[in-house]
Amino acid sequence: MSRMLFVNLPVADVSASRSFFTGLGFDINEAFSDETTISVVLSDMATVMMLRTDRFRSFLADGDITDTATSREALLAISADSREAVDALADEALAAGASQWTDPQDHGFMYGRSFRDLDGHAWEIVWMDPAQMPAE
Repeated sequence: MSRMLFVNLPVADVSASRSFFTGLGFDINEAFSDETTISVVLSDMATVMMLRTDRFRSFLADGDITDTATSREALLAISADSREAVDALADEALAAGASQWTDPQDHGFMYGRSFRDLDGHAWEIVWMDPAQMPAE
């Protein structure tokens, strides 16, 4: 069975997040979006729900929201079709206001770059060629 993935993230400014992610080429599912939430479609099986901080907090049973300036609550990794596509998306994110998170990782068969979005959430963009993976 294939399962869909819905990630929920708090954001300070829904409108700014909408502009940032649509600027990177992602679609928004308007049926699940309003002034407090945007539904960013990564694929037909993965969606990131970005909720204004107060709305996100209303879903918490206990605890509080992670301070992304000092901690990570998750590492979000998305695939790209090529090394060039990794670079293009990372460069677009940085130009749109993201900050670089880690240095590029090049393992030959796998290449990736990462950034922190407008709210400090860590995103990795990864290309991998399984045919080039080293034998065990």
